[in-house]
Amino acid sequence: MEEEINKAGETVTAPAAEAPAETPAKENRRRGVSLNASVDPENFDWDAFESDAVYNDDRENIKAQYDKTLSKVVENDVVEGVVTSINKREVIVNIGYKSEGVISAPEFRYNPDLKVGDKVDVYVESAEDRKGQLILSHKKARALKSWDMVNAAYDKNEIVKGFVKTRTKGGMIVDVFGIEAFLPGSQIDIKPIRDYDTYVNTTMDFKIVKINQEFRNVVVSHKALLEAEQEQKRSELISKLEKGQILEGTVKNITNYGVFVDLGGVDGLIHITDLSWGRINHPEDVVTLDEEIKVVVLDFNETQKRIALGLKQLTPHPWDNLSPDLKVGDTVKGKVVAVADYGAFVEIEPGVEGLVHVSEMSWSPRLHSAQEFLKLGDEVEAVVLTLDREARKMSLGLKQLTVNPWENIREKYPVGSQHKATIRNITNFGVFAELEDGVEGLIHISDLSWNKIKHPSEMVQTGDAIDVVILDFDESNHKLSLGHKQLTPNPWDELEAKYPVGTVIEGTVSGAGDKGATVTFDDGTEAYAFAREIVKEDGKPATNGEKLPFKVVELRRSTRRVLVSHVRTYAEAKAAQASAEVDNTKKAVKKINSNIEKATLGDISELAALKDKLEKGE
Repeated sequence: MEEEINKAGETVTAPAAEAPAETPAKENRRRGVSLNASVDPENFDWDAFESDAVYNDDRENIKAQYDKTLSKVVENDVVEGVVTSINKREVIVNIGYKSEGVISAPEFRYNPDLKVGDKVDVYVESAEDRKGQLILSHKKARALKSWDMVNAAYDKNEIVKGFVKTRTKGGMIVDVFGIEAFLPGSQIDIKPIRDYDTYVNTTMDFKIVKINQEFRNVVVSHKALLEAEQEQKRSELISKLEKGQILEGTVKNITNYGVFVDLGGVDGLIHITDLSWGRINHPEDVVTLDEEIKVVVLDFNETQKRIALGLKQLTPHPWDNLSPDLKVGDTVKGKVVAVADYGAFVEIEPGVEGLVHVSEMSWSPRLHSAQEFLKLGDEVEAVVLTLDREARKMSLGLKQLTVNPWENIREKYPVGSQHKATIRNITNFGVFAELEDGVEGLIHISDLSWNKIKHPSEMVQTGDAIDVVILDFDESNHKLSLGHKQLTPNPWDELEAKYPVGTVIEGTVSGAGDKGATVTFDDGTEAYAFAREIVKEDGKPATNGEKLPFKVVELRRSTRRVLVSHVRTYAEAKAAQASAEVDNTKKAVKKINSNIEKATLGDISELAALKDKLEKGE
């Protein structure tokens, strides 16, 4: 017995035929049986179906039933598919449709671990193209969901994978969920990056650190993940650290101020002063990049997660090896390793230095700079002046190896002796002149010239040779008082003899002002006349350029000033004439009075009688 399907869709039992069994497809074609029934797809005769061996209505029914076995695909929608095949150019994805979709392999380059069987989101661009091919896009599917995924990852502080696409100005462009995010150069790694191109076309873990919702800009960081990991390692390491502990590390970075050492994911700093007992110009003089070194833990701060390391502490201090026989007064040899204005440091043994103060470089009392005597790298001999082994300090002297010129100064430069000197320094109050190396004296401005000057530079310049005379000593302070004007006669002695008070001489008026004017004699001597003393006989003041007679009225030696007056030249003459007239008048009056006294008494009586008559009106 065999089961058959009638047109009503019912299953009926038919007697078994004696003829040889036929395939269901052939029997159906022979008998013209309808195929509008459920048929096993594996045994279905597709050749007959394709050649219209059945009725068209049966064809449509069969197609409809087949379509029910397929998933519903909606264009422009995102669905989930399964990767069925992968090659260099394409990725084949099955979404349960009548045909599989082909996606370009570069769309999956952000995920190098993709394998057959993985589920992926795809975007249905078209159910079929001209060739009947299903058109899918993984990139567009990711783009539709990427922004939500990016925001979710940012809010949850999740780690995301990204594909480094290309290098750009200031950093890299990274594909994260199909969105192009910016990776700043400073956020690629903890250590400085030497070659950015090595990161292109690689997949890395990132943390989303910034999102601009308005412009849909995303900034990611790989360094943040490394720092978090390093922070955890640092906390674990610091919790186990002890001062004095010796560790091994790798030189990670070298700066002007020190060296950063990687202690296994955690960095510590060796300050430049802790690299060597001796002076160094740069840390590169001691260590090189990527060098494996041993260091000692000097200090650490659990709160700030900072570790201070030392390298020189692994070797004995050079002062501990200093010869016990070295004492104050000994002569040592060394090399100048540092020079400052106040002095120079001389290294007498590796790591053992002494300071030569500028005052110990020369016997000269003048203030010097150490650069005038020494320069970096000079080999010198010096005398040990002080030595403190506990404080590890030493002071040295250079001048002590030369003869002190002040020991026999009075014998060599007695008071009143004349010498040649060189101008070394000029100040407002005078000049310092050097007689020999280490012997200087001051020429006060008042001892430079007999004439009054405003500044020493009016007479001399630095480096000029000048004749001087020794005026005084201060041996304890190494000071000399010198003079220059004393080598020439005092011009005021001659002036007083040439122009004594009362002398009348012609002079030319110049620089006339409200207070007075300068008067210049024919021999160049200058005098001064107050304003009231330059009024002419007609009452008008003298003007510049006028030549008039002047009378010397005062010689002020203390101020080197000659005072003259034009008024005195004519006012005194008038006064003399008036005085003569007064004398003549007095003589005349006296003569008259004398004549009156010689009158007789009779004359007096007659005058009295005459008076009486006048009074009576007669």
